[in-house]
Amino acid sequence: MAGRGRGAEEGEGTTAGVSERLLFVDMLPADAAPVSLPEPRPAKEILPPDGGGFGPASPTATITRLRKQVGRVSWPAFHRSIGNAATTELDRGIGFLLVPVFLATGVIFYFSLNAEPDLYRPLAAVALMAVCALVSRSRPRTHLLFMAAFFCALGFLAAKVETWRAATPMLGSEIQTRLTGRLVSLEEMENGRVRLTIDVISTAHPKLRYAPERVRLSARKVPADMTAGSLLTGYARLLQPTGPVRPDSYDFSFDSYFSGIGASGFFLGNPKTIASQEAPATARLASAIEKARESIADHIRGLVGGPEGEIAAALIVGVRAGIPDEINEAMRRTGIYHIISISGLHMALVAGTIMLLLRGAFALFPDFASRRPVKKYAAAAALVSIAAYLVFSGIVVAAERSFIMLAVMLVAVLFDRAALTMRNLAISAIAVILVSPHEVVGPSFQMSFAATAALVGAYAGWSDYRADRTTAPPPKRSFLHFASRKLVMGMGGLAMTSIIAGSATALFAIWHFQRVSPLSLLANLAVMPIVSLIVMPFAVLSTLAMPFGADGPFLYVMGKGLTAMIAISAWISERSPIDAVGLISIQSVLFVTIALVIATMTTTWLRLVAIPFALAGLLTVSNTRTPDVLISEDAHLVAMPIGGGELAVNRVRSNEFTTDNWKRALVAETIVEPETFETGDARFDLDPLDLPPGSPFYCRDGLCLARHPSGAIVALAENRKTARPACAFADLIVIDDATAYSPCWNSLALVVTKRQLARSGSAAVFFDPQSATAQATIRYAVEKPYRPWHEQRKYSREARGLPPYQRPEKPVVKLAPSAQ
Repeated sequence: MAGRGRGAEEGEGTTAGVSERLLFVDMLPADAAPVSLPEPRPAKEILPPDGGGFGPASPTATITRLRKQVGRVSWPAFHRSIGNAATTELDRGIGFLLVPVFLATGVIFYFSLNAEPDLYRPLAAVALMAVCALVSRSRPRTHLLFMAAFFCALGFLAAKVETWRAATPMLGSEIQTRLTGRLVSLEEMENGRVRLTIDVISTAHPKLRYAPERVRLSARKVPADMTAGSLLTGYARLLQPTGPVRPDSYDFSFDSYFSGIGASGFFLGNPKTIASQEAPATARLASAIEKARESIADHIRGLVGGPEGEIAAALIVGVRAGIPDEINEAMRRTGIYHIISISGLHMALVAGTIMLLLRGAFALFPDFASRRPVKKYAAAAALVSIAAYLVFSGIVVAAERSFIMLAVMLVAVLFDRAALTMRNLAISAIAVILVSPHEVVGPSFQMSFAATAALVGAYAGWSDYRADRTTAPPPKRSFLHFASRKLVMGMGGLAMTSIIAGSATALFAIWHFQRVSPLSLLANLAVMPIVSLIVMPFAVLSTLAMPFGADGPFLYVMGKGLTAMIAISAWISERSPIDAVGLISIQSVLFVTIALVIATMTTTWLRLVAIPFALAGLLTVSNTRTPDVLISEDAHLVAMPIGGGELAVNRVRSNEFTTDNWKRALVAETIVEPETFETGDARFDLDPLDLPPGSPFYCRDGLCLARHPSGAIVALAENRKTARPACAFADLIVIDDATAYSPCWNSLALVVTKRQLARSGSAAVFFDPQSATAQATIRYAVEKPYRPWHEQRKYSREARGLPPYQRPEKPVVKLAPSAQ
């Protein structure tokens, strides 16, 4: 038949044997250059050139054959192949999938700047790129480049607008004041204290000229009638938001700025409620929702009890403060802490349970189900359910992002579109980036979208593989064989899900937390069936039955599932090796991110381009130097690795959160406390140069000394006077005094004062491994000029070189003799 090509003759009208490029050749523009398909190689070229059949050839013959094959490569044909593959990717919609990637690139670029840009610059860049993209529509390649630049500029602008819109007033210095405010939320903590989030109405004694609008304080005890929306007052110590505990670590000031929290601290006494005033409508609505959350949490704790009740309250209404620390740590070590944080898993299980219940209910009425789109009804009900779940779980960022992702998928079901697609993931990512750009640089956004993209890509690949397979109908099997096969397949799918998601998020977890969970696969295989089949379904059922007072049996079953989960996580945690892995380079994270984007979004052979980026990411993991000394931003704590997995610190009582972070970053297992000597103790009268390398801190008379394994001597002094003798021998001197300046003249010693740390944050010090006489180098966590979330640093007393605030003593009034 005329017009039939070779592929049609061989495939008899099917697409079998036709190259992917030929399938999409009709989609090319009419003026495109004709596509030349290479002629098939003769069959004799398949045989090895030595004529030895398919057996192993000699090394010389192998090298000769490879040289000949490389010599036969036609680079123009290879270039055309790249163009054809790129055209195919564009036809399949990769351009839209890359929109959130370019938006995120612009956001990351904004937050990585050293200085705050003006608003008109990104506005001008967006307008310019939009005009250039519009003008260049006749040139596809140039148009694509301008569109990529446009979305990068748009992401930059979105981040700038969010920073400008937040404008959170931040407390500049520690102070004590009487505070009056309206309670936003109340959480009972595991240590018995109560954490309160308060909207500040006024301050007194002293009255703050630049008071924060919202603060987060803790109290030992609160009145029984205190609920969300109550007016309260009390004398409190307010603390300014702190910076990172070390360079490149989590920035609390950044999070506080975008969360609207201007200060933290604690009440010096118990707060009291005062007469309520009429609140705005939005505040009344928020208070009503918060009261409902509190009452539901108390109800769950009363029925379930123990740590199971705290976890149940966390899963249903998002109240996590009461979970014991040892359970939190066990779940972190085993890699199942994602179960506690309300995210995509919980939203999916809630939506799945609702849809399953409704589909089962509709199946009881076959006439109605056959005439109505019951699947859409179930999807709509699931959408309403997860919206309510979002509201009653506190609308935390992770839940908000997960709601957007799942809502897009459920809306796709309503419009007869595929739910689990990369396009829907891209839509949800675009929405999250434009609504909360600052989340892009946080671990939650990065890990959740990396895991979801990897799972969607793997699911699509598996679906394509199964669609291409031609399998015979399975033979009839016994029920036992059928059930066992389904169980094995389910466990295999769960294992693959854990492996894929864990592999996609591993490097992000190491970068942000410096820890991995070696036994996470085992823990997830053991725990996730319990969570998916018992805990979350019965949580949904208990929520539906709660208004009727019939939730007791469901909460009982949920509590038993949580008991099993806690026991399994504790057992695996006890057998889990140390999970601290130290620091990795940012270059490695960037390479792996590029590899993940390419591997999950491309569908042609171009996905092989991800391999070199993945290899580059693995090879550059260790391209970072571990600090020799870490210094806290308040100059109170100095830590130094001394070998053997030990970390020497200068204080007996140190901040537990800071030391835990430092231990993971420096791959240390134990803390070595300092040895303190009394004045005149002869044991301390040794020459500092005689200190053995890797010694702990020895302290006396306001001076602590230690020796790094490299031989460098570290000194920590209370003031300038006690630091002066260390100028003769120390390589690093830290002075815990904001009024002090360097006492060393013509010395190679690196002197760090409390004023410098107050201005620039925590510090990492590096000694020169090649020269013991070279001056140490230092890197601070906060760079100047300040970004908006660090502006408050320059107003602290320490940053201004002032001593700690002391209340003036009241004058003693002497009574006259006649008045006595």
